[in-house]
Amino acid sequence: MATTEVVKHDGVDVEDVPSAAFGRGLSGQNPRIFHILGLAIAAFLLLLLKGNHVGKVEDIFCVGFAVIVLAFTANDYFGRRSGRIR
Repeated sequence: MATTEVVKHDGVDVEDVPSAAFGRGLSGQNPRIFHILGLAIAAFLLLLLKGNHVGKVEDIFCVGFAVIVLAFTANDYFGRRSGRIR
């Protein structure tokens, strides 16, 4: 027999995301946090350019990884604004 209790539905199916039953997982995270963290990580990588190293290999890798992080962050930000990403 079916129960008459009200069941709360938060939009995330437990079959799709098993950890949603325990309140964990990335289903309910705020995208703004990830955007801020992406900018902070890129800024930290660019701050590593100032240092006491002699070679330029470290600089190339730091700038390259900062550009990659900024590209992923910008893609997510503008994708969400245009409706391409939910």
